[in-house]
Amino acid sequence: MKITVDFEECLKDSPRFRATIEEVEGDVCELESKLDKLVKLCIGMIDAGKAYNAANKQFVNGIRELAQQSTRDEVIESSLTKFAESLQEMINYHTILFDQAQRSIKTQLQTFVKDDLRKFKEAKKQFDKVSEEKEAALIKNAQAPRNKQHEVEEATNILTATRKCFRHIVLDYVLQINVLQSKRRSEILKSMLSFMYAHLTFFHQGYDLFSELQPLMKQLGGQLDQLVVDAAKEKRDMEQKHSTIQQKAALQDFSHDDTKLEYNVDADNGIAMEGYLFKRASNAFKTWNRRWFSIQNNQLVYQKKFKDNPTVVVEDLRLCTVKHCEDIERRFCFEVVSPTKSCMMQADSEKLRQAWIKAVQNSIATAFRDKGDDGEKLDRKSSTSTGSLDSSGEPKERSLKGESALQKVLAIPGNACCCDCGQPDPRWASINLGITLCIQCSGIHRSLGVHFSKVRSLTLDTWEPELLKLMCELGNKVINEIYEARREELGARKPQPGDPRHEVEAYIKAKYVDRRFVRRPSDEELRNKVVTLSKQEKRLSSSSEHLPPRPPPPTPKLRPGSNASGQTAVASGLEARRDSLFCPDELDSLFSYFDTSSKLRSIKSADSGIQNSADGSREMLANTPSNNSLTDADAAESPPMPMPATLPPPSPCKEMVFYEPKEYSPGLQLYWASCARSLPDMAEALAHGAEVNWVNTEDDKRTPLIMAVQGGSLVTCEFLLQNAANVNQQDTQGRGPLHHATMLGHTGQVCLFLKRGANQNAADIDEKTPLAIAVEAANADIVTLLRLAKMNEEMREAEGPYSQSGDETYQDIFQDFTHMASNDPDKLNRYQQYDPQRP
Repeated sequence: MKITVDFEECLKDSPRFRATIEEVEGDVCELESKLDKLVKLCIGMIDAGKAYNAANKQFVNGIRELAQQSTRDEVIESSLTKFAESLQEMINYHTILFDQAQRSIKTQLQTFVKDDLRKFKEAKKQFDKVSEEKEAALIKNAQAPRNKQHEVEEATNILTATRKCFRHIVLDYVLQINVLQSKRRSEILKSMLSFMYAHLTFFHQGYDLFSELQPLMKQLGGQLDQLVVDAAKEKRDMEQKHSTIQQKAALQDFSHDDTKLEYNVDADNGIAMEGYLFKRASNAFKTWNRRWFSIQNNQLVYQKKFKDNPTVVVEDLRLCTVKHCEDIERRFCFEVVSPTKSCMMQADSEKLRQAWIKAVQNSIATAFRDKGDDGEKLDRKSSTSTGSLDSSGEPKERSLKGESALQKVLAIPGNACCCDCGQPDPRWASINLGITLCIQCSGIHRSLGVHFSKVRSLTLDTWEPELLKLMCELGNKVINEIYEARREELGARKPQPGDPRHEVEAYIKAKYVDRRFVRRPSDEELRNKVVTLSKQEKRLSSSSEHLPPRPPPPTPKLRPGSNASGQTAVASGLEARRDSLFCPDELDSLFSYFDTSSKLRSIKSADSGIQNSADGSREMLANTPSNNSLTDADAAESPPMPMPATLPPPSPCKEMVFYEPKEYSPGLQLYWASCARSLPDMAEALAHGAEVNWVNTEDDKRTPLIMAVQGGSLVTCEFLLQNAANVNQQDTQGRGPLHHATMLGHTGQVCLFLKRGANQNAADIDEKTPLAIAVEAANADIVTLLRLAKMNEEMREAEGPYSQSGDETYQDIFQDFTHMASNDPDKLNRYQQYDPQRP
């Protein structure tokens, strides 16, 4: 214990005591001044910090706005969003630091100054007062005359009382001084230590935050180098294009033609021709205004601004004529005349005028050719892909993107947190594993390679319906039960949110690449699993949900007024499946739309005398009767139609029978799980090392993908394809998955395989292609899909810069079939299986 002023010395009231008191009082006054100054500086620092935080918040909001503006660039949006979140965390840490400074420095020291120093000052006032009284009592006692006894007694009594009071007050004052000197050390050190610990916490939090952000920053640094290279390359390409366009413009200036227009009736956007023209107003002043004209959908329209709705000048070009106008003062004018009005327009040159006149004339001719006399309007943009597939007229569900896909996937048990580290609210997914991931784990998965994990964003990417159903069939809970079955047994720690990246990366590689935590089944367990799946497949095969049977319809006959030579070649006694999703008029318009290549022009059939396409499928589609198009009279009067000579019956489709194999393996488990439509068992088989293209040599060399076709599940096929299944691998009959899907009438699977690059020209051992099988089975929808895919492929290979591929219409039609197969499968899969032994 250190005593600043001695208690016994104070009772003596010696000069030494007075000097000590004076020194202490001066020190306390200086301490009060310093503390007041420090508190004021702390207040200033806190105010400046709050202003800094406010400015920093505005800066972070600016980063967020820039990220929102960059939604089309996934890298920039995700990176800026992550940076903004990190900076916002730093702002929160700063706020906590300033709050701690206010509590530890401002509040605590102000309390010390106001309470303890105030008590010291009050004690000092009493001490000074009693000291003066004591001094006066001593003087009065000394001056008392000896002969005046009453004055002596009075002075003595006053001195005694004053000394007693002085001793009491001076002891309290010294106590207050010693307590203050002792307490000031603890208060100052306590305040400053608390402030320094607040700084320590602040920097620790910042370090941890940016340690988590460092892998992303390193990744972006590596990408940035490539972006710089790509930007330089793009700049060079744009400079070359700029030079080419400049040279072309110079040639056009030389030839006095500033624009070259081409008439294109099959343009992807439905616009056959467009450009600027001057239009004469119909008002009294006959003013001329420059407008953007276009010929689209059999109409002539114009716009003033891009956002304006087009103004229709001519409703139907078939009712119009176009002519030159040479009797007005302006040059290069022409007039489009309809039964109700006329429109005078002016081009910029004679070549442009001739081009526009020719374009209008061609549009009139095209409208008459495509529409005939039915009076309907042609809309290339809304072909059969958007109008014919859904007879109800209700809008179909499109590919999901953003919150809808996110909500569906996160609703699966376990998907609300990252599959690998448990981070809540994941925004990424591995589509071949069927799991959700946080942004850090998604980057690690992406680094593994697509043969291990295919990463896709739940909010930024578009999700096909079959892929979304695949995600909903699996999920984090199912996959972790497979890939983390032995984790606790091996004592492996699962990463937590905020763990260093290298630890998470090591765990993910051990989990998915090395498959260290997968529980390997015993031979007996594997055998039981395979037998169970085979029995499950048999139950599915016999259930009402799997290829539901339907009573055989009447045998198709010739319609009244037709003859045998004018009918398409359909097998005698061949059962009609159902109405095609396309009506005959739509089929004719659809095939004529694609029929622009010389390779696809129709030819005369030597046997039947009818006009067929390359394999007769077009006429078969247009003329195959539906179930409700035949009457009893038709069945009684009309003879059966002949079987085409070019389509011999294919070999029988082998019935699936379970047998005792020579050896049980994960590949066999995958084989039967694919047929049983059990995605968890398929995922388990792949985790145990099953080859996705495993061949069953004891069952005609069929693959799991072929068995998935037999099982009738679109999602099962999608899962195998996402895990690198070969879409063209054939069995001993020479039939691939596309053959089997066609024979079983699985339209959705046919559509899926064509989208994934299936070879529709492959022939089986009977030299039959999928198209030949579909034509023989009278499956109009599958024939349509195969023919469109074939036409699209041939048109892409057609020579010439102006060949029309019809890609957009082709993709629209396949998209409609995809949505129908996923959302309304009964509308497609209502066929009986193909029977090659039918008469």
